[in-house]
Amino acid sequence: MAMELDHYCPDCDGEQTFYRAASTKVHLGEKVKWHCPNCDYGFVRIGDNGTAVDSSAT
Repeated sequence: MAMELDHYCPDCDGEQTFYRAASTKVHLGEKVKWHCPNCDYGFVRIGDNGTAVDSSAT
């Protein structure tokens, strides 16, 4: 269970280290909320890395 994730932040316009804000188990897998420490941007990822649903995807 990672507590940090390197990910692109559109508000900061660059790669940032996001911090795990919350997580819970749902029927699709684990739902994890990630937040950027430099701004208010956050996103949700559900499931495993190979089959994840990512709210930050365009």
